[in-house]
Amino acid sequence: MFNAPPEIPCRVFARLPDALRNASAEHEWVAAQPAGGPERSLLEGPSFDRNGDLWCVDLPNGRILKLSPGGEFSVVAQYDGWPNGLKIHRDGRVFIADHKHGLMVLDPATGVVRPWLERVGVERFKGVNDLFFAANGDLYFTDQGLTDLHDPSGRLFRVRADGRIDCLLDNIPSPNGLVMNADESALYLAVTRANAVWRVPLARDGGVVKVGTFIQLSGGGGPDGLALDAEGRLLVAHVGMGSVWVFDARGEPVGRIRAPEGAFTTNLTFGGPDNRSLFITESASATILRAEMPTPGKTMFSHA
Repeated sequence: MFNAPPEIPCRVFARLPDALRNASAEHEWVAAQPAGGPERSLLEGPSFDRNGDLWCVDLPNGRILKLSPGGEFSVVAQYDGWPNGLKIHRDGRVFIADHKHGLMVLDPATGVVRPWLERVGVERFKGVNDLFFAANGDLYFTDQGLTDLHDPSGRLFRVRADGRIDCLLDNIPSPNGLVMNADESALYLAVTRANAVWRVPLARDGGVVKVGTFIQLSGGGGPDGLALDAEGRLLVAHVGMGSVWVFDARGEPVGRIRAPEGAFTTNLTFGGPDNRSLFITESASATILRAEMPTPGKTMFSHA
């Protein structure tokens, strides 16, 4: 449908030490995943704090990790959980989407992880995956579990700043990463098993309306993490393709970042000078990748 987009150079920024990659194939979460995926570790959820340190999770090892500006890993917390996503609140608290327990919160001063939202009413979650804070303080998160095309029952939730909880969608075949558009009038939602990114407009009454497919991908395993840049372009980490796709606000591909190694590009976040460096978790090689994004009016693209 479109010509191949130009490529953006990418390099390895940091690599998780082998001593920290010690999950086994018998691990309960690993054993439930499709064959061929990463087993010893699974990096996701990159997020910068105010000190410029990059945080991320290692799901099967139950670890919360932090990287220095020089790319050195340290273990902030290790607990009996399956951390799948991470975002840092503006008040400094570290929120964790934990597939095993629900939403957790970590105190960065003590490293203690505590439950924040384990259920809605009396119902446990299927397995929460990722989360996003809106400018007004509302928290959106996905409840993925093992949902897929033959069980399209994944859910999208919102916890309002006043504590009210809304289930916005309950028919999603594997909801994953999410981010809001520039004016926060709609959510972009990665639907992994449908290999698509949905657009979820917010209605005036607080619900959602006219939900549809914004981007239909092919190949690989499906989209995982999403991010939005300062120009309103949507970046999509495509697991199985070893790539991050860059789409303009209309959904047309305008760039591609290829991982220098590994095919499990899972999550991404912006940081660095002027917030224009893209940091990507690549879980097969247990690396953090870094790509410098073009500045307005200047191109850094190169054709493969």
